Amino acid sequence: MEKVLVFGHINPDTDSVTASITLANLKRKMGLNAEERVLGDINKETKFVLDYFNVKEPRYLNDTKLRLKDMDYRKNCFINEYSSIMETYDYMMENNTTGVPIVDEDKKFISLVTAKDILNESIFSNDVSLITSYDNIIKTINGKEVVRVSDEIEGSIKAAAFAHATFESNVNLTRDDIIIVGDRHYIIELAIKSKVKLLIIVGGNTLKKDEIKLAKKNKVNVILTDLNTFETSRIILNSNYVKKLASKTNYVLYEKDSYDDFMEKSKSLKVDNYPVVDKNLVCKGLLRKSELGKSNKRKVILVDHNEIEQSAIGLEEAEIIEIVDHHKIGRVSTKIPINFRNMAVGSTNTIIYELYKENKVKISKEMAGLMISGIISDTLLLKSPTTTIHDKNAVKALKKICKLNINKYGIEMFKAGTSLDGMSVNDILNLDSKTFKNNDITFTVSQAFTLDILEILNDKDKYLDEIDNIMNDSKVDAYVFVITDIIKNGSYLLYNKECEESIRKAFNLKKVSEGVFVKDVVSRKKQIVPVLIDSLEK
Repeated sequence: MEKVLVFGHINPDTDSVTASITLANLKRKMGLNAEERVLGDINKETKFVLDYFNVKEPRYLNDTKLRLKDMDYRKNCFINEYSSIMETYDYMMENNTTGVPIVDEDKKFISLVTAKDILNESIFSNDVSLITSYDNIIKTINGKEVVRVSDEIEGSIKAAAFAHATFESNVNLTRDDIIIVGDRHYIIELAIKSKVKLLIIVGGNTLKKDEIKLAKKNKVNVILTDLNTFETSRIILNSNYVKKLASKTNYVLYEKDSYDDFMEKSKSLKVDNYPVVDKNLVCKGLLRKSELGKSNKRKVILVDHNEIEQSAIGLEEAEIIEIVDHHKIGRVSTKIPINFRNMAVGSTNTIIYELYKENKVKISKEMAGLMISGIISDTLLLKSPTTTIHDKNAVKALKKICKLNINKYGIEMFKAGTSLDGMSVNDILNLDSKTFKNNDITFTVSQAFTLDILEILNDKDKYLDEIDNIMNDSKVDAYVFVITDIIKNGSYLLYNKECEESIRKAFNLKKVSEGVFVKDVVSRKKQIVPVLIDSLEK
């Protein structure tokens, strides 16, 4: 079953991360192969939550670009280097391909062999040497084992087509010879006494008992076949190890390569068959360019955001199949109708709680703990103006499941999350930073929560300098840093000089100077972003 990735916004906060986990869990319960991911490092608050409920941190997702490992290439399509050329050709026919990767015993890639390579070897090669196994020869000529001394056979092929006197005078037999002969027992005896590597008796003929006894004594391998001399001579070279045809193939595809990387590489190579390997050169299979039409985009579910600027790199190359969010409608678009659950509530986890109820899926203690953590984080313990009756009802039900004193737990969670020890100014500004675009206006609002606002304001000038640097690098129209004091229930705003007048108008202030405390303003989503949009566009 195809995997679906569930993730929140960049600079993930507690609601975003826990929502990814809880929704992915719900989808798995409903039969979907869903996996939660994160688009960045989790913050201290979120780490506290995951550790408290003993839940594993989601894997990092770099981007949603289509990668080779997500495409419908031929998984496990390769052949061992000790397979015969004939086996390899049969494998190609069975799998309807014109090429196949050769691998060693550890499945590491050696080379690519094509049908053209096999054709050239069969028709144009003058080589009469054989390097293969006893079993490969048996399979190739449909032979029968008579005497097996060696599992490995290496030597030069000679067909005894002359009369015995002519053969004896013209052919010098050695230990490295492989003799193809019919019922010419004089030549058979001569070959055995010369201790050749292998004796192939053709035409359905057999050896005499004393000949078999002598072959064993002289350590001569013997195989019988019903094929005639011509047929045996024609196909026996196809018993060679396929590694004999290995070339120095200088092109492989790595499974983590993007589709775009592959298309760029294929322009210069102009071939159809591409071995796919992992970082250790272990072969994963074969990609045929002619079959790319079968490939699918990566399927994703977005939680806690629907703005393309806040999402994964390469989102436009993915297929969004669902969105669950509690923010304003952004610029994400889809080619087909999808499930889009958007509610004016304080937390995405409140919506997910409703989805569990609607689908009659039992909520575990761990999932209840994550949901309630996301809700009280985004609503500041249900004190934020974004808090709704839906959030309160969800918390009431969930705390019974996880048996949690939410006030005590919430303070511990906020305390863990607001610690700024060891963090640089840039780190703090990027803790929870979101960029918004509305018409021709692009602006960034970063938010940090604290129990001691002076911890940040003592370094006010440093933050203003860094905001100026970010403005120059990112080219946004405005940057606002919101420092929310959980105890005082208000926020101190730091911003670039250019948007000073917009800040004054947005919050109906008489006077501002690159920093101002706004009482009862704690919600970026409901109290800050909407008024900034109106003010910046005027």
